[in-house]
Amino acid sequence: MSDLALGGLLIGALVVLVLLGTHIAIALIAVAFGGIWLIRQDVEMAMRLFYMASYNGVADYIFATIPLFVLMGLLVSVGNVGKDTFEVAEALLRRVRGGLGVATVAANTVFAAVTGVSIASAAVFTRVAVPEMVRHGYRTTFATGTVAGSSVLGMMIPPSLLMIIYGVLAEQSIGKLFIAGVIPGFLLAAAFVVMIVLMATFMPAKVFDLDRLEAVRHAQGTLPRMGAVAMAGKLVPIALLVLLVLGGLYSGLFTPTEAGGIGAFGALLIAAARRRLGAGNLWKVLHETGSVSVGILVLLVAASFYSRMLSVAGVPVAIAELVRDAGLGPYGFLLVYVGIVLFLGMILDSSSILLIMTPIAAPIATQMGFDLIHFGVITVLAVEIGLLTPPFGISIFTVKSTLNDPTVSVESIFAGAMPFVGVMLIVLLLVALVPQLSLALVR
Repeated sequence: MSDLALGGLLIGALVVLVLLGTHIAIALIAVAFGGIWLIRQDVEMAMRLFYMASYNGVADYIFATIPLFVLMGLLVSVGNVGKDTFEVAEALLRRVRGGLGVATVAANTVFAAVTGVSIASAAVFTRVAVPEMVRHGYRTTFATGTVAGSSVLGMMIPPSLLMIIYGVLAEQSIGKLFIAGVIPGFLLAAAFVVMIVLMATFMPAKVFDLDRLEAVRHAQGTLPRMGAVAMAGKLVPIALLVLLVLGGLYSGLFTPTEAGGIGAFGALLIAAARRRLGAGNLWKVLHETGSVSVGILVLLVAASFYSRMLSVAGVPVAIAELVRDAGLGPYGFLLVYVGIVLFLGMILDSSSILLIMTPIAAPIATQMGFDLIHFGVITVLAVEIGLLTPPFGISIFTVKSTLNDPTVSVESIFAGAMPFVGVMLIVLLLVALVPQLSLALVR
């Protein structure tokens, strides 16, 4: 059996195991162990490589970024930062056409700069933004779709857990990946804003419940306005935290691990100052931080073992030769790769896609002449689209379960998020064709 056929068999076995409900880490380890055993006919070699992957998977200092950024994001969530940010954005954008939709994107952009987890953004703003938008005359489909769509900013704008996972798997600088995500992340947020304003202006029936809109507008004129002091009180803490973390990273003052530690400490101070750590909240945050972090680290150990198996099997080299022989060229390869990632996004979660595809694609991308930092931004953006596409769409199901409203169907949330998928595809094309969008700040 050729290397390519064997590689296809092993990758197919992995996908089948995941689709059957096997935990992704167990599936990765099982396929990797079985693959090495079959290829080398040596069970001891499989055990040694598993031991090396397990040790290297947690021994590196850079892995401390994972629990630190998770801790920072959870502390920010428990400190009601998302609610405060949305309230300020709502006050500032009240008179903009589709202003609450724009406010949701703006608040999600700020929230993304300190959380790094799209699911957290979806959960927070479902509670905060959807009821407020519906109360102000927006259609529920548009409100839920906006929350789900803008939640993807949590994985594009640094810090980002997907960037960390990609950086570890592709052996790239996490600090550079964070910086590379800044322009594409804010470009994506700006594109969402433009789309919302255009929809509200030219397709108002898709955005508003027109029967209630006039009454709501009349009532809005009687609402008290938020003063500058109140706005500052809500925004200054989070602005300082964003400046501290991203400023320290961009200036080179902090390593990613140090930035995570300082950010977590700053988030702890904010939550403590707002007296949000009582009633067992601190223990819940610590417990969830441990659960999330251990889960990610186990996945990374499994993915490292899987990557070693692919190297032993010669799969990346065989696929690279196939791509060259087919005459696809760099962008032909990129088109096929993105298509596969988008397809997998319909059936798998983001981390699973990265764990399966990065060990295969990164060596090929290098041979094709791609900068792996630029390739990582493309990968994360493509993977994030999968959060909004049926039937899996984990952001959609997060909004649905958090909203807990039987009158709002999953199908309607998917429909509301589809315009955001279209915008993301356009931004993905721009980032792929113009590498400087992701590399300008890195060099």
